[in-house]
Amino acid sequence: MVPSHSKIKLVKASGGGRWEKHRKGLKSWLDAVLSFIYPDACQVCRVQPSAAHAGYVCEQCRSSVRYIKPPFCDRCGLPFSGDITSQFECANCRELELCFTSARAAVAASGVVLEILHRYKYQRALWFEPFLARLLVEKSAQSLQQKDWDLIVPVPLHPLKKREREFNQAERLAKRLSRATGIPISSVLLERATATQTQTRLSRSQRAVNVRSAFRVCGGKDLNGQRIVLVDDVLTTGATTSACAKTLRAKGCGQVSVWTVARGM
Repeated sequence: MVPSHSKIKLVKASGGGRWEKHRKGLKSWLDAVLSFIYPDACQVCRVQPSAAHAGYVCEQCRSSVRYIKPPFCDRCGLPFSGDITSQFECANCRELELCFTSARAAVAASGVVLEILHRYKYQRALWFEPFLARLLVEKSAQSLQQKDWDLIVPVPLHPLKKREREFNQAERLAKRLSRATGIPISSVLLERATATQTQTRLSRSQRAVNVRSAFRVCGGKDLNGQRIVLVDDVLTTGATTSACAKTLRAKGCGQVSVWTVARGM
């Protein structure tokens, strides 16, 4: 098994330039050590070669990823297999009162991607992170840089869940997106105040009720029309991100757009 990079703690050097040079140097050193100790094999198929910078996912496994392309729902980004050329909203959006302006995802949550996401989140397979982050950045960065977004905000975990999991996957992916786009990130603006049950086995309506009052803006600060990008790993019905968006807009947020790595089908 490939070890978690997060177990190595770095001490931040003073000065942004010095820290960035220090970080890149240590990353190169760490990749070299991992390559020496562990075989550079894909951690999905276990056959083809791969390396740390690729998240230990080979090109063959990567080629099976299903990227989301138009046509898709103008609101929640759900892809549609047809010849639709005009904007439309899907049945999911018509049934839910979604509070975000739009939601987009890089790939479908199926096959290799779904397996990697589950291992990343629930088995602490953090070596997959570069692969997942690359999917997100490749699809979202250019679009985000074309508009004036003020802040990137990850969907928060409840402290009990974060303690159990030891990390928030949305926060880690959001940090990588922030570095790629130059959009500032705040991991403390939004917090999950209620320890809700997992959404996995709930229906669409039950999901919406489950997270209805789960979030709050820290300190109750006024957001003064800020344009915010919410980041999460997967969007299924949009209930969680919509609840986050509703909380942010109630505090004066001007616009909320959602980006996720994957879209549940």
